Amino acid sequence: MESTDIQILLVDHQELVRVGLQRLLDEEPGLSVVGEASSGEEAVRLARSLKPGVVLMDVQIAGIGGLEATRRMLRHDPEIRVLVVTPQTDEPFPARLLEAGAAGYLTRNCGIEEITDAVQAVTSGERYISADIARRMALSMLPGKEQSPFDRLSQRELQVMLMVAQGQSVHEISEHLCLSSKTVSTYRYRLFDKLGVDNDVELARLAIRHGVVELAQLA
Repeated sequence: MESTDIQILLVDHQELVRVGLQRLLDEEPGLSVVGEASSGEEAVRLARSLKPGVVLMDVQIAGIGGLEATRRMLRHDPEIRVLVVTPQTDEPFPARLLEAGAAGYLTRNCGIEEITDAVQAVTSGERYISADIARRMALSMLPGKEQSPFDRLSQRELQVMLMVAQGQSVHEISEHLCLSSKTVSTYRYRLFDKLGVDNDVELARLAIRHGVVELAQLA
């Protein structure tokens, strides 16, 4: 590995995706994969120990998830570049990840050439948003455009919602987010009220319907 290589941390809940990306990226001149993670906590830990230049981040990882992992990484190292690679192309994800400090947002079906271009761009201090996502974000701001019910959630509410929808218990969420169980329960019932659902199952169904989580994650 040359000292001038851009060092990359891969974060994805699917091992096959990580293996495939590693092989492709290691074949690209000037890029080197230095680590892999499958959960938010592991990603934060490896980002601190390996100090990569770029993190390729999946939103829908286990534990604290990609959104909270992105926040924690940037809180510890504001210079790290988080490049989101995910199937989640609709709001509220792109805007929320960018608000959290992500340097770019790509769809999972993009090619290795676009990933390489995006890595180079964010390393140079630029933002990179794939054309499809940029178009969707622009359309979502047009007058009269139907908004996702998840747009009205705060950052913390969105994080708790993702964890509830993925089947995590109040106790697990409180441990992951360092919040009291009472606080998590308050967030949970506030979510029910804002989203017009009565329980966790209805919340998960709503999240699936709007593409906020994938059905495979709940299996």
